[in-house]
Amino acid sequence: MNQEEQVKLMGLWGSPFSKRVEMVLKLKGIPYEYIEEDVYGNKSPMLLKYNPIHKKVPVLIHNGRSIAESLVIVEYIEDTWKTSHKILPQDPYERAMARFWAKYVDDKVMLAVRKACWGPESEREKEVKEAYEGLKCLEKELGDKLFFGGDTIGFVDIAADFIGYWIGIFQEASGVTIMTAEEFPTLQRWSEDFVGNNFIKEVLPP
Repeated sequence: MNQEEQVKLMGLWGSPFSKRVEMVLKLKGIPYEYIEEDVYGNKSPMLLKYNPIHKKVPVLIHNGRSIAESLVIVEYIEDTWKTSHKILPQDPYERAMARFWAKYVDDKVMLAVRKACWGPESEREKEVKEAYEGLKCLEKELGDKLFFGGDTIGFVDIAADFIGYWIGIFQEASGVTIMTAEEFPTLQRWSEDFVGNNFIKEVLPP
């Protein structure tokens, strides 16, 4: 059995974190077995075995060994399958910057958007402002590049999948508007290109 045949992914169909890993597996052309987990109900013995610390998805199982946390998994895949689609730049500085912006998306932007849409009414205005400022920083960082990774989808694009796809759903469901095409033309164009990619489109939930 070769490397590719021993890859399993435990995930959740609507999770942007699970989808990050699926996107990278698809972009790199790595065959894998997908296992849907019920993380809100009965967590399977398999999940508790392979991620006993957090008991959450995604979990990648490769050659019987497990890796948890979406961006950690993405880096593992990048380091293990080096011959196909490059996710992280080779240059150490650019690599560090990609990690910085990916962490910024998780810690600053995604958190602020969630709070702005679903947090207490009393804090909503503050959180909307914070989410707006975070998105403006990303808009500036993207600049005139096609993707955050340059001409191809890279680490920051994968980390920002929430902004490319889920933010519109959050806005529609909560009635809170944060990102519009008028305010964020560059991010809007990026999200259309990102979601329009055939490999990305293949794994997104309907």
